[in-house]
Amino acid sequence: MYSRNTGGGLLGLAVVLIVIGAILRFAVTVTTSGFNIHKVGDIMLVVGIVLAVLSVVLIVMSSRRRTTTRTDIRGTPAGEQRVQERQDWGGDV
Repeated sequence: MYSRNTGGGLLGLAVVLIVIGAILRFAVTVTTSGFNIHKVGDIMLVVGIVLAVLSVVLIVMSSRRRTTTRTDIRGTPAGEQRVQERQDWGGDV
């Protein structure tokens, strides 16, 4: 079961990875031997884009699901009793 918070957190991480990857790929002008900083930027960009797509899918899937909660307070000889009924509409439960 996923929630919008899951998709939102992944989307935030994806944006951070995309920004850092773009900086490493396009803004850094360093030459090193044995380690290519531009390849690291490319990898971070690709991972960020994949996470962004995944988070959008999770947000769309969670928005299709609706939950209805009804609270009923009933008087009993011992006092009041609170009864809650929950019903899920749509999506996989």
